[in-house]
Amino acid sequence: QVQLVESGGGLVQAGGSLRLSCAASGRTFSTYYMKWFRQGPGKEREFVAAISWWGDSTNYKDSVKGRFTISRDNAKNTVYLQMNSLKPEDMAVYYCAASRGIATSPDYWGPGTQVTVSS
Repeated sequence: QVQLVESGGGLVQAGGSLRLSCAASGRTFSTYYMKWFRQGPGKEREFVAAISWWGDSTNYKDSVKGRFTISRDNAKNTVYLQMNSLKPEDMAVYYCAASRGIATSPDYWGPGTQVTVSS
């Protein structure tokens, strides 16, 4: 069982930055691919970024490439999402998730953290 808790969301002006964190419980954190998803108002949940078990491979949604950076610290059981040059269309509830592989559906989800971007 893995429990995930996101933090770091908030209100930011367009062009600003936020750093999201996701703390995981348990001793198996390094055996999970970690991912970030988001769900904007009236939209379906969508993939944002993923990072491999040891952090040597990352994947991003095209629209966030060059602006967002996913990273992880297995010693702290934490995954991060650094978001720069935020746009109003980035406004959403951001969720972290744990899955066994890059192509597998998440086994565990966090409750989400709200990111609001004002124009």
